Amino acid sequence: MNTEVIPTKLDYYDNMLKLQSTSKLISYFKGDDGRRALILESTIFHPQGGGQPSDTGFIIVADSDFKFIVHDVRSKDGIVFHYGVVENSGGEFEMELEKGKEVRLWVDESRRKLNSRPYVEYKGSVPQNELQSKTKELELEANALISRGGKVMVAVLPYEEASMLCGGCLPHYIPQGSTPRIVKLGDNPGCPCGGTHVSDISEIISMK
Repeated sequence: MNTEVIPTKLDYYDNMLKLQSTSKLISYFKGDDGRRALILESTIFHPQGGGQPSDTGFIIVADSDFKFIVHDVRSKDGIVFHYGVVENSGGEFEMELEKGKEVRLWVDESRRKLNSRPYVEYKGSVPQNELQSKTKELELEANALISRGGKVMVAVLPYEEASMLCGGCLPHYIPQGSTPRIVKLGDNPGCPCGGTHVSDISEIISMK
């Protein structure tokens, strides 16, 4: 693989409802772990991270019979790796693919919708004798928020503006001067997140 690959443009940042798109091929190779991978200029596939599983789907190279079934998507140093297999390859996986070739992407809609609902977990400390009651309190509060509904806002913002939207501070791992992506659910404070989300809180339906 070319070590000078530029970071992948994350198209789902701008439109989380987009499930089909086109891009350009950067690289097709076999990794050290034996898995085949595609790197593209841009992608609508969400890589695993932040507690959210990756998207799945398939990628087709224009003007060819090459169909790549995407089983897993990962990101490293800003580069997104689409891992999978060539459908009915018959040895075709060894074929040379021209850099810059147009590819078409399809994301599995049902998996995207499922993973865009609740998926994040937070660590905390609760006394053992309060665990059951606190769990019930959280469940009731979450379902009250869901029943009221509220639009979900997603935006990439300057650091100071993002900090104000998140209650006056951001996590230490977000460097000052950066432009974090902030998700805000209804009238609640925002939080930094790189994942995909529902358009309205009510789409979560319920929390148990």
